[in-house]
Amino acid sequence: MILDGRSIHLLREVIKNPNISSKELEKKYQLSRRQIGYSFEKINIWLRSKNMNEIERTNSGYFLVDKTLKSKLHLELNLDEEFGYENLNELSKMQRVNIILLMLLSKTEELSLVHFTSELKVSKNTVIDDLKQAKKLADGFNLELRYSRKYGYLIEGKEFNIRKLLISTIYKISKMDRGIERVRQIAQLSNEEIAEFRNRIEKVEKSLNLKFTDEKIEVMPYILLLILRRISQGMKMDSPCINYEGISDTKEYLATEEILRNFKDVPEEERLFITLHLLTTNVHWSEGLTEETIPDLIQALDEMLILFEKNTCIFLKDRDQLLQKLLLHMKPAYYRIKYNLTEVNEMYEIVKIVNHNFKELHHLVKKSIQTLVDLIGCDIPESEIVYLTMLIGGWLTRQGENISKRMKAVVVCPKGVSISRLMFSTLRELFPEFIFLDSLSIREFQEYPMDYDIVFAPVFLETPKKFFLVNSFLGYEEKKRLRKQVMHELYGYVPNELNVDGILEIIEKHCVIKDRKNLSKQLLEYISQDRSPELNYGFSTKNPDLYELITPSTITLRHSVSTWEEAIKIASRPLLKRNSITQHYIEAMIQRCHSDPYIVIGPKTAIPHAAPDEGVNELSMSLLRLRKGVTFATDYSIQLVIVIAALDKDRHLRALMQLMKLARNDHDRQQMINAKSVYEIHEIIKKYAADP
Repeated sequence: MILDGRSIHLLREVIKNPNISSKELEKKYQLSRRQIGYSFEKINIWLRSKNMNEIERTNSGYFLVDKTLKSKLHLELNLDEEFGYENLNELSKMQRVNIILLMLLSKTEELSLVHFTSELKVSKNTVIDDLKQAKKLADGFNLELRYSRKYGYLIEGKEFNIRKLLISTIYKISKMDRGIERVRQIAQLSNEEIAEFRNRIEKVEKSLNLKFTDEKIEVMPYILLLILRRISQGMKMDSPCINYEGISDTKEYLATEEILRNFKDVPEEERLFITLHLLTTNVHWSEGLTEETIPDLIQALDEMLILFEKNTCIFLKDRDQLLQKLLLHMKPAYYRIKYNLTEVNEMYEIVKIVNHNFKELHHLVKKSIQTLVDLIGCDIPESEIVYLTMLIGGWLTRQGENISKRMKAVVVCPKGVSISRLMFSTLRELFPEFIFLDSLSIREFQEYPMDYDIVFAPVFLETPKKFFLVNSFLGYEEKKRLRKQVMHELYGYVPNELNVDGILEIIEKHCVIKDRKNLSKQLLEYISQDRSPELNYGFSTKNPDLYELITPSTITLRHSVSTWEEAIKIASRPLLKRNSITQHYIEAMIQRCHSDPYIVIGPKTAIPHAAPDEGVNELSMSLLRLRKGVTFATDYSIQLVIVIAALDKDRHLRALMQLMKLARNDHDRQQMINAKSVYEIHEIIKKYAADP
């Protein structure tokens, strides 16, 4: 990561003079409090990337600097090189390229090579080479940089893409030393114009009850002025590409009127674009932040945190505060992602830092964001996920959690998707101390890029890590034995099972308990985080039992069928009839059965299934009983066909575990095959409700 010029000067100043206060820095460098705060946020990100202690600020505005920091910076780093310190008279190639792009995007006259050589103070050949690089950057935005005898050098393409390039370029130049002043000079903007628009933006902040981040508010006047210049030059937005209904009813749309005061005849499409720019601008603070304009955003974020807690077995403290921080970030991010306005290069260095220092955390955050993906309707760019990782990572640090120090496990299972998920869920509940990264096939395991400490698998694997051989299906006693074995091998002791009643007895010796039942419940939730295997070796009671999914109405009796495909179709009819699945799901199951022999889970029993997104409308199961078995994969004769339609990875697992036990019970399985009615079969299934 390379620090900008302002951050370089501030870091050097604090290292040289650790007793300096924030107010003294503000006065010396003519910066606002927000600008100082933003720079030190970037400085601390850079220090973390180098495994150095951060610089803290006290409530009174002074800095706490580690005594070893000065020597580390001088001994371990070449300051000029690492900080990207710029010789003000010598610009780098990419800096020159961005200046060329800004000249082209803000021009008021035809531009030739002479204009570029004069501005950059370099040779003609250097400019020609820089123009080639500028063309490549323009190509990345689906734009064309070309030369015309009549109009000189120009950039052509869709105006929406030109605006994206303009905004990106302004941000890049603003990070150079004296960057904002360069933008003003190149774009030929007056101080009066900039001051006027800064005033308008501050009025917008008041009307919206928020504060834009320091970085954003610094460049917004330049962006808005150049957009309005392009509009006045007749370079207007193309046919509507912004959803009117999704933006016109926002507070930002009304605030756009303040931005456009005294500008006449601004088309509706342009008003929507400026509103979109306000919506996508990061905010530092907001009062009364709600989800009025993005329904279900809070719910999606809350579900993301629930899934993250489940994936990590970490209880997030003060969740409501964290939820507000995430909402503050995700509101502008929602619009950036939806309209493909995320600046990929902007976060490149931070992405590298996160992947190096927070690799596992980033991986687990990515596994938890599906609700946001569903809400937005498209994939979330890596740089946006990085922000979420940093926010959640900071929150974990605040509460004393460190994922990098936790044992990390993977589950390797060659026996198909459902059995693999069942193993993963069972082991994750059994060992909440560990972080379970992934459930993998053998081939995926051989190429797995993440660091891990433990491997669980039902087959022997060659691995230098700690390996435990486990059955695909674990009963109550097997779980207890496995837990004791693993704990003994890893830590040399076997932990006692937690006893909440014992804890309450100790509390009662020192305090008066007003509500023993409620206290017991809350202690249980806190200790187990709803997952502790010492207290429950099964699955959450929120998940349905097998008998609740397979009911008399979803059981079909037949003497025989001619083909395996016919068996799946007949077994699926009850679910198709009540719209629990679609016809596409049936076709997907048949297709998968040709390549997945692991749907056979026991003698005479099979569980055809496909992925949730291939046509599942609700969690459901159905059963077909055949008197005469149907041949599958030349090796099996199947008489019990159970269709599983899962909506997610977890809610069907309790029922699936019960089904596995039933399939292994020779007596009950044969009774189902011999049953004379659907009610007899259902009564047999009911027996397994108490034993998940």
